[in-house]
Amino acid sequence: MENITKKLQLVLLSIILLSTVIAVGIEIKTMIINQSVTLADLLLMFLYLEVMAMVRIFWAQQSITITLPLLIAITALARFIILQGKEMDPAALVYEAIAIVLIAGAIVILRLRHSDKLGLKKKKNK
Repeated sequence: MENITKKLQLVLLSIILLSTVIAVGIEIKTMIINQSVTLADLLLMFLYLEVMAMVRIFWAQQSITITLPLLIAITALARFIILQGKEMDPAALVYEAIAIVLIAGAIVILRLRHSDKLGLKKKKNK
């Protein structure tokens, strides 16, 4: 059963990676056709890059930390705000800003939890 699950994971990772590479190609083609590169385009390319990095890390380690999905979420929210900012009431952007702050706070807490800065690591008895 574990062998089947591992093979299924590799197949799905391959599909995700191939789909991401195709999406990058489509986005580059769109930028060339439109002869413009916007901040939303760059953020979308960065999202694709983060997805590819997440696939690479999962492929190598068979696990993934929560940091990469959180970074993807922050970038996606930033892109959403940029794309919708012109059409939305500025008061509606408060919710997206709160979401970004919460996600950024979660990243900071996770990073600090695994560092020596808070003195949370157990000291070895000699």
